[in-house]
Amino acid sequence: MTTASAAPLPPVPVVDARAGGALAAVEALPRQVELLLAAARRRYTRPGLALGDVLSRRWLRRNANPYLPEIAAVARRLGAPGAYALNLSYEWACTTGLVAGGPLLRVLDWQLDGLGRGLAVLRRRGPAGEWLDLGWPGFVGCVTGLAPGRFAAAINQPPLPGTGLGPVADWIAARPAFWRSRALPPAHLLRRAFDEAPDYAAALAFLRDTPVCAAAFFVLAGAAGEGCVIERTPGVAAVRLAAPVAAATNHWVTMPRRDAPRGRGSEARLRAVEALLRAGVDPWPLAWVAPPILNADTRLVAVADPATGRLALQGFERDGPATRPLRLDP
Repeated sequence: MTTASAAPLPPVPVVDARAGGALAAVEALPRQVELLLAAARRRYTRPGLALGDVLSRRWLRRNANPYLPEIAAVARRLGAPGAYALNLSYEWACTTGLVAGGPLLRVLDWQLDGLGRGLAVLRRRGPAGEWLDLGWPGFVGCVTGLAPGRFAAAINQPPLPGTGLGPVADWIAARPAFWRSRALPPAHLLRRAFDEAPDYAAALAFLRDTPVCAAAFFVLAGAAGEGCVIERTPGVAAVRLAAPVAAATNHWVTMPRRDAPRGRGSEARLRAVEALLRAGVDPWPLAWVAPPILNADTRLVAVADPATGRLALQGFERDGPATRPLRLDP
């Protein structure tokens, strides 16, 4: 892949959201916010976002979601549809892995354009300490994060239960169970883990045992060299410990389910990342980011080391890198 033009790539901004939360990030990054909203309107349409807001706000209110006030503040600031609906979006594919004692390798794939250009690092703080949220302004949950000295973690999305009628039918069939649930969305559960879990063991218990409203894969790396993949359905969990490698893409490995994999080439991506991890490739230059792990839907690439707090991050779009690599050292 090549960059779209010879213009210099922008940096990934780092924003202090420790006191102001998601609203502080929205106010600090208006260009990224408008870029993300424009992309969402192109994909979902303005009426679609407005309807999604109504349904999502109703669901969050019924469930007394702890992040509803933060989302509501973002919605008021935006003054346009999308804040509620996009905060419940859950439509990505990913490749994530670790080798025991090493950093977390993370690639997020999503067909929504603009996520690579709109990428940001949000400095957050919870009762358990400070941490870095690798995400987007206005998004209150977490899909990739690093808590130096505690753990790093990311969410991958499993397949939807198969109807045999294709992905659209699978998505429609899964909606009633989602709307009936009173549990947290996976991205909100991961946010709570970063806010509240003091260490890897507590985060593992949190992500394994807390009910969620939708299936999820959590990939967790500890500061003392621990690591695992947690395969979750709303009520059941299966944990695969790093031995020494633990990785996940978008198909079930531990649970005896046969739903069709999500995303592009899930099995090939899993084989590729496991081979990289076993080969001991130095992940920090990001030179390992290549097909099949890298594809047209890739929006975020990261390496996060919970032992040292070291981070490397870059945004991507369909035509290649969308930001300069960001490197944060302790």
